[in-house]
Amino acid sequence: MRLTPISRSFIAIALMLLTLPAAERASAQDRQRQPQSRPHGQRVEVDATKVSVDDGDTAFIQWAEGDSERVRMLGIDTPETRHPQYSLPYGQSFGEEARAFALGAFATATKIELLRADTLDPYGRSLGYFFLNGKNYSLLIIAAGLAEESVSRYGDNGFPEQAQAVIEAARAAGPPPFESPGDYRRRMRDVSDSMKRKGTYPEN
Repeated sequence: MRLTPISRSFIAIALMLLTLPAAERASAQDRQRQPQSRPHGQRVEVDATKVSVDDGDTAFIQWAEGDSERVRMLGIDTPETRHPQYSLPYGQSFGEEARAFALGAFATATKIELLRADTLDPYGRSLGYFFLNGKNYSLLIIAAGLAEESVSRYGDNGFPEQAQAVIEAARAAGPPPFESPGDYRRRMRDVSDSMKRKGTYPEN
């Protein structure tokens, strides 16, 4: 069979990918499949004074000095707030409202529990559902119209009951009034690259 120049190019690319050093391939796999070393699969109570909200779907837990856990909440994707360090030079519409909702919800909770998945996300963050006074926070913020459900994109992460509840809450809430955060992040990466090339990207 005679190969065209295009066919030869595709084969060359495939061979290049297959011959990547084993260490690099293993590193990429480990980054995606790193297991959760903290207790998971069951609710763990968290001292409310140790929790700080980053945005509508991310929080930090300061367990002890030098032991901070970043938690990406399952089932939801909320509008982005400004984070230049993550290629988000501008905040998204409804991003600050989602953050304010999270701040209020966590500040008024007298009991906070965390249900972790058994793996971390590709960025090393814990994945989990927070329960505030027994109520799933992800359902609360979806009902408020400040979150897009993410189960249909990322699956149930081992929690089919919670995932189904998220789907039902999103169906009841209707379409959110903002651009899909995933689309916004992709768009902002292009904007960030352009600003960096022009030397106009904000430092903080």
